[in-house]
Amino acid sequence: MEAATGLTDSNNKKADIFFTCEHCGVSLVVDGTAAGMTLQCQQCGKPANVPVLRTVNAATQSPLPSASAKMAELQHHLKENESQRTEINGYINQLSIQLHRWQLRLQTLNERNKQLTDEMTGLDCAPRPQA
Repeated sequence: MEAATGLTDSNNKKADIFFTCEHCGVSLVVDGTAAGMTLQCQQCGKPANVPVLRTVNAATQSPLPSASAKMAELQHHLKENESQRTEINGYINQLSIQLHRWQLRLQTLNERNKQLTDEMTGLDCAPRPQA
C-alpha cells in the first residue's frame, strides 16, 4: 500500500487522509476520523483499509510534502485523469456510432415512407373500373 498522508488543522483536529486502494490503486480520501477502518472502495468495490497516521511532533512535522512526493502525487493524478479521459472518449465514440446508426435507420424509414406515400397517391389517381 502506498504511504498515506494526512494533515492536522490549526485546532489539532484530524483532517482528511489520502491513500490508495490496495486492490485497484485508485486514490481515495476520507475524513481523519475513519483512520483504521475498512471501507468499500468506490472504484472496485473491494474492502480498502484506511491507514492509521502516525503522530508526528509538530516541531518535526513538515508543513508541506517534499517536492518529489508532490511530483509523484501529481503524476499519479495526471495518469488517473488521462485514464478517465480515455474512458469518456470511448463512451462518446460508442454513442456517436449508435447515433449514426439511428440516423441511417431514420433516413431509410423516411425513404420508405415517401415510397409508400407515392404508391398510395398513384393508386388514388388510377382510373377506377366502372360497374
